Amino acid sequence: MASTLPYDVQAIRTEFPILQRTVKGKPLVYFDNAATAQKPKQVIDAITHYYSHYNANIHRGLHTLADEATAAFEASRSAVQTFIQAKHHEEIIFTKGTTESINLVALAWGNAFLNSGDEIIISTLEHHANIVPWQMIAEKKDVVIKVIPIDADGRLDMEAFKKMLSPKTKMVSVVHASNALGVVNPVEDIIELAHQHGSLVMVDGAQSAVHLDIDVQKLDCDFFVFSGHKIYGPTGVGVLYGKKHLLESMPPFLGGGEMIKEVTFEKTTYNELPFKFEAGTPNIADVIAIHPAIEFINRIGKAAVRKHEADLLAYASTKLRLIEGLQIRGDVEEKVSVVSFTIDGIHPQDLAILLDNQGIAVRTGHHCAQPLMSCLGIVGTTRASFAAYNTIEEIDVLIEALNKSIRMLK
Repeated sequence: MASTLPYDVQAIRTEFPILQRTVKGKPLVYFDNAATAQKPKQVIDAITHYYSHYNANIHRGLHTLADEATAAFEASRSAVQTFIQAKHHEEIIFTKGTTESINLVALAWGNAFLNSGDEIIISTLEHHANIVPWQMIAEKKDVVIKVIPIDADGRLDMEAFKKMLSPKTKMVSVVHASNALGVVNPVEDIIELAHQHGSLVMVDGAQSAVHLDIDVQKLDCDFFVFSGHKIYGPTGVGVLYGKKHLLESMPPFLGGGEMIKEVTFEKTTYNELPFKFEAGTPNIADVIAIHPAIEFINRIGKAAVRKHEADLLAYASTKLRLIEGLQIRGDVEEKVSVVSFTIDGIHPQDLAILLDNQGIAVRTGHHCAQPLMSCLGIVGTTRASFAAYNTIEEIDVLIEALNKSIRMLK
């Protein structure tokens, strides 16, 4: 959704209470947005308002508070449906996060439809959350996992991918944008090629949902997953989108209340979508708070934020390239606002500690992508990731702090 308002980053910053604080006596510079974004006041207020005014369980009660809670919960489902352009309301399943969404598909779909000798394709760029669940089901079902290689800059080897596809390929599960490098994968091409071979495709949108325009119908992906806390919403809430006929064909992931239609000691029948996959009392307050997070993004406009973040990324990359011994990893044109780098002779962890002493929050290490780091021949990187509220001035602070830290460590 586009905004007609001018981009006023200082006005946006006032909506985020945490940006007013200091760290180690310095104004907070928060560049760890790929791990989790900060929350605008309207998201925080929505959580407080739920607990203060209509705290009740959903879908079951016949009293006023339950009706209000249910309406707000389902309004968030509708907001998510529009946010990613899903065709059906019931194609939106709420989970604890991207990780649980991937596990749900790997286990529920995998247990039902994978057989010995089948093949799953993932990529070298994957987060552990899109590796380990497939390894678990592969071991159980005697399934083969194939991995798409990358070039030195983190781009997928699409020719190698084409050669991997065969009638044995049942699922291709790939990240849309790498959390470790920011590289955006050509998921449209991946989906088209996979479907030509009869394979399903799941897209890990944990990093892309907040930055890129997502239309799951246009993409034609079979599953799409992301987390609320990376789109300025709360932690502990995620989304699984699945095509309706696929979700209907899958057995439940968890058993208990809400996901049932009728229970006897002899047999249980399962509820309709989306409730079949939402057993038990959900994280009601935080699901409700996804709605104002989406409203925040829509009000500013993804296109405007994307331009702002692209300007930040270009400026930061230009400045970083001037630092002797620094190498940007994944230095490609098609990427989200993540810049990941190494510096000769300096361990990322040492650098992070010195930056934190100067009030700057970055992420260091393997970023839950150890196979990728091994492929690149490094132990980890320092990662700065930018959001709607970050500024050019903050990048200048980072560059100055980096130069100071390098002098101290060399």
